[in-house]
Amino acid sequence: MLLTLRRLAGAGALALGVTALLGGAVAAADPATDPPRPPHCSAADLAGIASGVAAATSAYLFTHPELNGFFTDLHGQPHEEVPDATRAYFDAHPQEHAELRGIRQPLVDFRNRCGYGEPNLLGGQQS
Repeated sequence: MLLTLRRLAGAGALALGVTALLGGAVAAADPATDPPRPPHCSAADLAGIASGVAAATSAYLFTHPELNGFFTDLHGQPHEEVPDATRAYFDAHPQEHAELRGIRQPLVDFRNRCGYGEPNLLGGQQS
C-alpha cells in the first residue's frame, strides 16, 4: 500500500511538472491561428523523454560519487550561490559536464523540435 501511494505521489509530481512546462504554451495557444504541433510533441512524449533522461542521470550520478556528492551538498545552500558553485565545479570537471549535457540532449531536442523554450525553473515556461 505504501509503495502504491509513493508511486501515485511520483506520478502526481510528474504530472504537475509536465503541466507547468506545457501549461503556459497550451493556455496561450489560439487554435484558430496557431499551426498544429509537429508529431511526437505531446505531453506523453515529453514524459517519456524526461523519464529516460532522469533514469540516465540517476545512473550517471551513482557511478560518479564525487559529482553526486557535489549536487547533494548543494541542498540547503543559498540559491544565489548555486549557479557560481555549479559553474566552478564544471569548469574543473569538463568531461562530466559534457557527459551530463549529452544525457540531457534528448530534452533539448524535444524543446527545439516542438517549439518550447527553455523552462524558467522559478517562474514556469519561457519563450
